[in-house]
Amino acid sequence: MTRPLTRAADGRPAAPVRMLHLGLGGFFRAHQAWYTEHAPDASGWGIAAFTGRSTDLVARLAAQDGVYTLVTRGADGDAFEVVGSVTAVHGGGEDGAWLAYWRRPELAVVTLTVTEAGYARDSAPAAMTPPATAPPATAPPATATPAAATAATAATVAGRLAAGLAARRRAGGGPVAIVSCDNLPGNGELTRRLVEEQAQAAGLRLADACYVTTMVDRITPYPAPEDSGLVAAATGRADAAPVVTEPYSEWVLCGDFPAGRPRWEDAGARFVTDAAPYEERKLWLLNGGHSLLAYAGSLRGHTTVAEAVADPACRGWLAQWWAEASRHLSFPEAELAAYRNALLDRFANPRIRHTLAKIAEDGPRKLPVRILPVLRAERARGALPAGAVRVLAAWLLHQHEPAPERDTAARPLREAAAGRVREAARTALAGLDPALADDTGLIDAIVAETRSLLP
Repeated sequence: MTRPLTRAADGRPAAPVRMLHLGLGGFFRAHQAWYTEHAPDASGWGIAAFTGRSTDLVARLAAQDGVYTLVTRGADGDAFEVVGSVTAVHGGGEDGAWLAYWRRPELAVVTLTVTEAGYARDSAPAAMTPPATAPPATAPPATATPAAATAATAATVAGRLAAGLAARRRAGGGPVAIVSCDNLPGNGELTRRLVEEQAQAAGLRLADACYVTTMVDRITPYPAPEDSGLVAAATGRADAAPVVTEPYSEWVLCGDFPAGRPRWEDAGARFVTDAAPYEERKLWLLNGGHSLLAYAGSLRGHTTVAEAVADPACRGWLAQWWAEASRHLSFPEAELAAYRNALLDRFANPRIRHTLAKIAEDGPRKLPVRILPVLRAERARGALPAGAVRVLAAWLLHQHEPAPERDTAARPLREAAAGRVREAARTALAGLDPALADDTGLIDAIVAETRSLLP
């Protein structure tokens, strides 16, 4: 016998909205919303969260007053908690509500989890793609009205932020902190640059903002159909929007919060003067390792990270890649060794079903920040890194597989890969970084590795 999950019965009173979030997915709810829930001043920091464009998740969460069950899945069992930090939920198409929050003087923090694809200049990511009737992403001339500028920029994440900041300026609002929580180096500075480009092109004047750079880490698999049944059996509550995540969590932030923020540090977050070393460690070791397993592991018939890392061949490849990447990280070797060992434990958790197919999406956007920095550093020292070459070769072979519907960025490269391997490698490298297309030694190594990876 189950009963509906509700805030009144299972959560805590809704906090006043002082934070705005774009990207209402599982990772946000397992990470930033969880840190806010565990901050000692959580009662003063409610979040209004927007999806990209979909409304299904919004309907399910709204029926539960924004609360949901977080299932923390360790290797030896599950822990269940109700998270109540999300005060309001909205679909991405609710432009009026989006701008209304920006006009509120009490708004202090805006966070983003829109994936690497969300930072494209010319189009929205798949989860953010507007319907066919939405305005084009092309910016209007500087003489356009604020309303027209808002409509024209709303097709991109940066455009939506620019529209919000413009609305805040017109309302006389004070400065806010904009916090990118996506896997990109210097994500705060990147966000600032894209927002200001949009504003300049659209002729918008923006309220002041501080752009915070972050490193985020918590493996959160894509929702599975059986998650709701699991929660109902364990808790007796019917939850239509639970989130499953791993026990490990890390959040490193660098930047100013001019209007205040929750006391995330009391929940385990770390505030530093330079986030770059932490970004590189996570992007190259965790995310780069994931990309290696996604492409090379799938060639060996594996479907999840846990399956792939249990394969001695994949585990050896992972160690080789990590050794290459670690040479260029600014941490003591003992600390890096401990981090790598922790990653192995996390990857091997058999109860976290992290699918390789999901990780493999958007390779052309992920590989330049996960793999290429190490590749360039190794080439600069005269080395031909076998680990990095293997990732690129496996990715090239992956182009022969049917493209997931959302993986539109890889389609031109898949077509190129249908031709001769050498030309396919050259074309694929040019798509990642034009300078690599003339590296004949690298191309030769990739071609040779594709042959060794094939069954």
